[in-house]
Amino acid sequence: MTMDRRTFINSLAVSAGTAFLPETEAIAPTFPISCNQYSWITFYAREGKDWGANLDASLKDFASTGLKAYEPAFTDASEVGKLLPVLKKYQLVMPSVYVNSSLHKAEEATKSIESVLAIADALKPADTKIIVTNPNPLQWGGSENKNDGELAEQAKNLDKLGAELKKRGMTLAYHTHDVELRAAAREFHHMLLATDPKNVSLCLDVHWVYRGSGNSQIALFDIVKLYGKRIVELHLRQSKDGIWQEAFSDGDIDYRRLVTTLKGLNVTPHLVLEQCLEKTSPKTMDAVEAHKKDLVYSREIFKDWL
Repeated sequence: MTMDRRTFINSLAVSAGTAFLPETEAIAPTFPISCNQYSWITFYAREGKDWGANLDASLKDFASTGLKAYEPAFTDASEVGKLLPVLKKYQLVMPSVYVNSSLHKAEEATKSIESVLAIADALKPADTKIIVTNPNPLQWGGSENKNDGELAEQAKNLDKLGAELKKRGMTLAYHTHDVELRAAAREFHHMLLATDPKNVSLCLDVHWVYRGSGNSQIALFDIVKLYGKRIVELHLRQSKDGIWQEAFSDGDIDYRRLVTTLKGLNVTPHLVLEQCLEKTSPKTMDAVEAHKKDLVYSREIFKDWL
């Protein structure tokens, strides 16, 4: 029996839609709104400061906004122990973290998986539940795409990492920037279609998917339709006329529609603010003021989940 294109696409939506991890769906709503460190890095850099150079001072600023949860990025397990006492001092929790990985070459992947698992083990005192990873491209800022062999190797290793994290009571969430959306989004789709939903969930970085598909809400909501049941975390950012704004607000992406769509799927992901700056962003407020505004707006948009 042959399958026409429409039937094939529908079958993808159905198979992706049945893949959500019920245990993550249950715990995500208990998390407060979080914020990734990268947005703070960009605000501090604009002011000529180095985020994290003085962890105590940086997280004092962070906590002054009213934020209660922090999503840092780790490259080594030793970094975890330095952060934990400062989080405790400012009564911040760490439901999720972002980790680096390189998974498209077998030898590199072995070392990378060992590193991520060491970070996961160091995170036990923090009761972290979600590990977000964006596998490295061939070259950051480069134009070359991974070949089929590299994509197959990466998917195999992503699934292996997710299976190991699951044994530790953690969920692996696959994250992308814009590079994974190139070449018919072959890297993005293969990472989800070639991995077991029980091992690999999705951290939907809403704006990178929007920008990576040519500033297309059609593409963004098609991806939500295909993989919405695998979304365990959202990275939240907004632009106006394609330019990242200082504060999370109404703009190019219809976040109210996103909330309605995810509610229809009975999906309540962990919410992580990542309202970053780029060269053309407005310059009207500092990091603390901007993140206070982020919280006010996000609490309005996501009020049914909080």
